[in-house]
Amino acid sequence: MWTPSLLVSVLFDLNLSQRTIVCASVLASAFVFVQALKAFIFTPRRVDQHGNSIPPGPVGLPILGSFPFLTHYPELTLDYWAKRFGPLYSLWLGNQLFVIISDPVIVRDLMVTNGAIFSSRKEMFLKSQIIFAGRGITATPYNDRWRKHRRLSTVALSARAVDGYTHVLDYEATILIKELMKYGKAGAAPINPQPHAGRCSLNNMLTVAFGTRTDSIDHPLVAKALALSREFMNCTGPVSNMTDFVPLLQHIPGNYMIKRAKVLFQGLVDTYGRHEKVPDCLVKTLVELKDKEELSHLDMAILCSAFMIGGVETTASIMQWFSALIPAYPDIQKKAQDELDRVVGRNRLPNAEDEKNLPYIHAIIKEVERCHNPFWLGTPHVNTEDFTYRSQFIPKDTVVVLNTYTMHHDPQRHPEPFRFNPDRYVRDSTLSSESANLPNPFERDHWMFGVGRRICPGMWVAEREIFLVISRLLWTFKMEEIPGEPIDLKEYDGLSGRSPVPFRIKMTPRHEKVVEVLENA
Repeated sequence: MWTPSLLVSVLFDLNLSQRTIVCASVLASAFVFVQALKAFIFTPRRVDQHGNSIPPGPVGLPILGSFPFLTHYPELTLDYWAKRFGPLYSLWLGNQLFVIISDPVIVRDLMVTNGAIFSSRKEMFLKSQIIFAGRGITATPYNDRWRKHRRLSTVALSARAVDGYTHVLDYEATILIKELMKYGKAGAAPINPQPHAGRCSLNNMLTVAFGTRTDSIDHPLVAKALALSREFMNCTGPVSNMTDFVPLLQHIPGNYMIKRAKVLFQGLVDTYGRHEKVPDCLVKTLVELKDKEELSHLDMAILCSAFMIGGVETTASIMQWFSALIPAYPDIQKKAQDELDRVVGRNRLPNAEDEKNLPYIHAIIKEVERCHNPFWLGTPHVNTEDFTYRSQFIPKDTVVVLNTYTMHHDPQRHPEPFRFNPDRYVRDSTLSSESANLPNPFERDHWMFGVGRRICPGMWVAEREIFLVISRLLWTFKMEEIPGEPIDLKEYDGLSGRSPVPFRIKMTPRHEKVVEVLENA
């Protein structure tokens, strides 16, 4: 229902004077509000201007569309509508038609089988035009510029490339464990592992992209880079602002969201646009190829910015969700540690080669990614041609959303979907990068890395980084909740790339060899 808090969220993009204009529009359309609410229960056949049947769905309000009904947790609303309207439904956000897909077979049929049509991006006003200045592999339409930037990114992100810098991921995972031991005083002091996980991911990407790293959690670049990543997610999530979909807002002087976008753009260029002499890394490769590939300074700055944002946010969030979840499951924790003792022993840390022999650790990671996918809507696709699927017409330039929340919580695929249960993956030995290519989409482990031609190019590095950190956390620590400080797993921090709200846990060395092994690591 329409409440003052919802009105505030809808008008979040604007300053006080501008809100008056939008409020007037909302009040002028109030007479249709009851009819709109009825439409959620009794939805007539939906057609476009030419009489083509488009997927059914909720009827929103004039100008705003369904924005007012997307609460602080839009995935819950979209999940409700999926149950109400089916696995392929549509809605309007401002002037943009969205189609929401909540079924793996439909995902495969549209985004894989017909990937040549469903692999573009909507050039969002804030994300594409202002923040990324028409660049960035996550935001660029399916065109020659995207192909070039994707190809250049693959230099640092392919499976073969990751093998070449696994020692970097190994080193940063070890540093993370040592820092947690230090700041948690070997279990004597409570600690929030979140900023440390963020710095670990940041250092990995800094090393790969720029050949540098931060030397402590207090380094000014840590706070700066993590703040840029979070601001990007909060400004550009699929349903996080109205300016992208209400053209009127794009022309109002002083629009608050446009100001934020411009500040963010400058922050990214200033932070990731410095291409001074560097060792072997992505930036060095780009500089060497600058003339051949016709790359401007801005091309390189935005390519590196997209690389950093994508590489830091996903992996850090999964590490954080694991650290928030596992203290509440001592039996799962012990089962994983027993496996580590059998396979790795207590005289060394687990390494990348151990993953194939640690199926339960592997299963825990997949279950964390299923339960708490940071990008619960991914980055939406756009179709470049009109398309009819199962008698439903999808007009050209429709934003097509992968509804991972509903698919990850489908009781047919995942019995008791809201229960954290790694056992559901113990017989799944595939890497997520391998699982994405399975012919049966119902056998895919999860959809965290997206799908089709726009699947996350960094999934190989993310998988290895996450395994090294989580396996070493389990090898090193007994992780426990602090009495009187319950960890809230239902609240989220962020509008798109979501992390747990701040929490503290106790991290105690779990056996007598831990300190000695870490000293020698």
